[in-house]
Amino acid sequence: MPRKKKKKLIDPYAKREASKYEQPIASRELVLQILEQSDGPLSLSALHEVLDINSEEVIDALARRLAAMERDGQIIRNRQNHYLPISKVDLVRGRVMGHPDGFGFLIPDEGGEDLFLPPYEMRTLMHGDRAVVRPAGKSKRGKLQGKLVEIIERNNKQIVGRYYKESGIGFVVPDNKRLSQDVMIPAKNSMQATSGQFVVASILEQPNKFRQPIGKVIEVIGDHLAPGMEIDVAIRSYDLPYKWNDEVLQQVEKFSQDDIQQQLKHRKDLRELHFVTIDGSDAKDFDDAVYCEARDNGWRLWVAIADVSHYVELDSALDLEARNRGTSVYFPERVIPMLPEALSNELCSLRPEVDRLCMVCEMFINQSGELKSYKFYDAVMRSSARLTYDEVQKILYEKDKKAREQNEHLLNDLENLQAVYNSLRKQRKKRGAIDFDTKETLFEFDDDKKIKAILPRERFQAHMIIEECMIVANVAAAKFITREKLPTLFRVHEEPTAEKLRDMREFLESLGVGFSKAKKPGPSDYMAVIKKVGLRKDKHIIEMMLLRSMAQAVYSPDSIGHFGLALSLYAHFTSPIRRYPDLVVHRTIRHLLAGENKASFPLSQNDLVLLGEHCSMCERRADDATRDVDAWLKCEFMLDKIGKEFDGVITSVTAFGFFVMLNNYFVEGLVHVTTLKSDYYHFDEQSHCLFGERSKTRYGLGDEVKITVARVSLDERKMDFSLSQIDDRNIHRSKQFKPKTSKKKRKKIK
Repeated sequence: MPRKKKKKLIDPYAKREASKYEQPIASRELVLQILEQSDGPLSLSALHEVLDINSEEVIDALARRLAAMERDGQIIRNRQNHYLPISKVDLVRGRVMGHPDGFGFLIPDEGGEDLFLPPYEMRTLMHGDRAVVRPAGKSKRGKLQGKLVEIIERNNKQIVGRYYKESGIGFVVPDNKRLSQDVMIPAKNSMQATSGQFVVASILEQPNKFRQPIGKVIEVIGDHLAPGMEIDVAIRSYDLPYKWNDEVLQQVEKFSQDDIQQQLKHRKDLRELHFVTIDGSDAKDFDDAVYCEARDNGWRLWVAIADVSHYVELDSALDLEARNRGTSVYFPERVIPMLPEALSNELCSLRPEVDRLCMVCEMFINQSGELKSYKFYDAVMRSSARLTYDEVQKILYEKDKKAREQNEHLLNDLENLQAVYNSLRKQRKKRGAIDFDTKETLFEFDDDKKIKAILPRERFQAHMIIEECMIVANVAAAKFITREKLPTLFRVHEEPTAEKLRDMREFLESLGVGFSKAKKPGPSDYMAVIKKVGLRKDKHIIEMMLLRSMAQAVYSPDSIGHFGLALSLYAHFTSPIRRYPDLVVHRTIRHLLAGENKASFPLSQNDLVLLGEHCSMCERRADDATRDVDAWLKCEFMLDKIGKEFDGVITSVTAFGFFVMLNNYFVEGLVHVTTLKSDYYHFDEQSHCLFGERSKTRYGLGDEVKITVARVSLDERKMDFSLSQIDDRNIHRSKQFKPKTSKKKRKKIK
């Protein structure tokens, strides 16, 4: 009887593999398909047979691929050395999130419920590691619990923290409190660091069941309260790239001002238009310049953006470093730029009275604030003036005589900008875009780099003029690319989840504020609440809770719209000096303007997915680092104020106490429930308040209190307050106060 012919396997990703390797092998997708469809785990030789492999070179390549798939948690080997997919053995892969108290959670890659990892499972793990765990029942608190099966990737190659030496034993206490294990430092590996100094330690041996991690000091950063220490620590703690390699610097040296003159014959000459840049007084990298003319039934608006893509070629050393950084990071009085300063502050920056290469978005905006037409092109421009927000505010809104005289030649152009802004603002209100009045802080330093004051950063109408001009240019970019059907990175902001909407509704109801009952409320429903609470003392707290209910905006090739701005299409186009996604958008537009084949566009959909995830991560990393520095500086500012009294407002209430924001300093601290004397206090979830069992004293959101600064911890970035006096006008002692949460749900604390 003739032998049955074996059916040939077709790899759906064969073309991709062939483009990457001279000796292409089975794709990961095909390997997973084979393992999932087999009757059981397969040995290496069985896989060779199924894939019809006999070449030694291909056998070695497949072994390396299988090892990589193991490392990434796609497959696992059993005790017989047979391979099987993770999905077949009820195992879960994901990233470990540590907790300061020693336990942790596994955040599954595929989504779903987080798995609780008790302290004994965390002995061999550190925050950020990737691991495979097996679900192992429920914890005492009813959480799904995990048991470690395999560590597939170590996240911490080095850590930042304070070095200590006790009884002859050296160790580093990590600055990141999610890393709950100290790193042991043998005496020969201490680099003569002294106790209390901040250091960077390389991990030589990862932790195991029997001992803590062992490391080696590779850099002594400096003493605890040295000026600028908070930024040096944050840069290393958050692994922010901050050094330029030689190849990048050599590439930058090749650029010169002469190149701009050579480009004149290839670009539109806009040097006669009175472009201006409007930025903060401390800005050095000027991404954008604007110019506006009044026309019949509307305005012609030009937004010129620094032409970074002309200098930074795809996949060059400069591009790879910019991609790695993802974004510039702005600390108080210090910037970690995405591009070397020779570009970011010089050749690319749209400085006044010098020729600069730019990409221009020229638009027509009608009287109603609608974008009626737009076009993009390469140009050369020359900024007529570098203006600050303060100056524009004085010129246009305060009608300052001196400021207007000094800028008389620009008055008409600036008034045109003000007029187009007014129309764009009307359109913004019409579509219901959310407009939060968030308060940012500004640190004022003395000559010794110590904080002199913490001030609110004022937001003028001048800020909003530029904001609206940039938004409409970003919309035009998204529309142009979408119309031409080329992939790019969009700025997307998803709708709030049902769970977050439910929590927000309950919170607002507890404060007597109504919210739309619609299943999918829109941005206009949020704005209705913001308008409704405009005169309330707890306005900023309500706005903060509204903000928390929304998803975080991210970068993605899937254009699903921007919920907060109430826009169906949106992309970041206007800041390529400081944001890598903007550079991607510029390259997409340039590809279209050149009339090149769409199929030759160098970034695939999959490339853009990965790039979007990376850029979103870089943005979050920068935000976390700057928040950490702000918290450090605020604690440092309050160190000499321990024992002093201040007025503040309750901004958050929990079962263990309430947080108070000080009125004049914009710093926040905790009044722990144990410091509240002469009563038992209960937490009422629905009313978001603590109330006394006997006195009926109530501490709720927005209440004004007087506190004493009890403790300040720089290491923890926290402050503890104690209540010194109650403002009777705002703290309710009514015996009629009835908690909405049942007694069973309340926690009794003395």
